[in-house]
Amino acid sequence: MSNRKLLVGSANKGKIIEIREALTGLPLEIVRPEDFGITEEPQEHGNTYAENALEKARFYFARSGVATLADDSGIIVDAMKNELGIHTRRWGAGKEATDKEWIDYFLKRIERETNRRARFICTLAFIEENGNEHLFEGTCNGVITPTLEASFLPGLPISACFKPDGYTQVYSALSIEQKNSTSHRGRALQSFRTFLEQESTQKTK
Repeated sequence: MSNRKLLVGSANKGKIIEIREALTGLPLEIVRPEDFGITEEPQEHGNTYAENALEKARFYFARSGVATLADDSGIIVDAMKNELGIHTRRWGAGKEATDKEWIDYFLKRIERETNRRARFICTLAFIEENGNEHLFEGTCNGVITPTLEASFLPGLPISACFKPDGYTQVYSALSIEQKNSTSHRGRALQSFRTFLEQESTQKTK
């Protein structure tokens, strides 16, 4: 029996790597938009992570016809009310900025803040082959470090300056196992993985 195709609806290479890692061992063939010749990206008109995640998933599902997973995530910094959030990657230096340009702007902006508490949020939208839609959410609290403390995956610069509660290392310095059990995306993916495993068990009964 061939593996089930799962399209990860994202142009963010770092996110795709993390999703692959978290779903290792499942009978899935992870595919990307370019595998279907999809070069355009969806607009994000939603006011919530869930709305944006669903908008992305529907966009890629309509163009591929295979089960699709899409994510919308962001960070809320206590001292920076009404900034970042669902606009995280488009905030500050802007969506077209390089990772370095974006994170340099962010670290400069937060320099003057004494409260460095923050919370990452991730919502995953999954559309099955039959069109059924499901949502999974994960959150993680922590603090912003003054400088980058590790390297980071492409597209995920804040992971090098966000230290989750209970850890002495930033996100991107954690092991795969630690990251998958602690990070906002890791926790959402855990719920998604459990859903797939339960779905598979029910089909074999």
